[in-house]
Amino acid sequence: MRVAIHQGPADALPDAVAASGADLVVTAEMSTTGYHIGARTHELAEPADGPTAARMSALAGETGVALAYGYPEADGGDVYNSVQLIDASGQRRANYRKTHLFGDLDQAWFTPGDEPVVQADVAGVRVGLLICYDVEFPELVRAHALAGTELLLVPTALMSPYELVADTLVPARAYESQLFVAYANRCDVERELTYCGRSCVVAPTGEVLARAGADPALLTAEVTRDALAASRLENTHLADRRPELYRGTTA
Repeated sequence: MRVAIHQGPADALPDAVAASGADLVVTAEMSTTGYHIGARTHELAEPADGPTAARMSALAGETGVALAYGYPEADGGDVYNSVQLIDASGQRRANYRKTHLFGDLDQAWFTPGDEPVVQADVAGVRVGLLICYDVEFPELVRAHALAGTELLLVPTALMSPYELVADTLVPARAYESQLFVAYANRCDVERELTYCGRSCVVAPTGEVLARAGADPALLTAEVTRDALAASRLENTHLADRRPELYRGTTA
């Protein structure tokens, strides 16, 4: 599978998808509306099957490219920081709600999700979903690995001065839990926040397959089950676990 990351403005997404040559394109956290938008979060929130989903489904169906995009999801009286996965035929396949809310930027506006592992198969690869701060909790990434996730998509809104998350932590998560990670960030300024870019696709070996800088970019990388199997044969973290020793530390 060829996965692409669109690190750029939302209005450039259709052209990026068409030019990507990818099976799957990933966008940033809350890419459809902006992230640091205060009360507008609730004004712009919509159901998982709302107008934005219809627009994204049409784009996926027209281009034959699967999409994962971040948006504010309205459900009843709650609003969630969500990412939706749409397959290449335009069908909605999975919807994940951010489980770990980051400070007032999240906690003031969103209800946390309570489903830690959300997955779907895309182009022969088992894809899992997390959002931004979620990936900073190793237990959650490990839960994905144990549940069979092969490619973990992480839309994010990482701001300066936290570049070490993209540069150090994300490769460590890929290596320690033996899966591919596609970490999709922004690279613009929103109110007082400067998003640092540095989107990346990382292999289970910890190798960075593609890396953006601080400017708009379209990254692509190959994700294969053969490469995953070879890495897990060489790097046996999952097979060598002794969960009886650390059950209490994960609760």
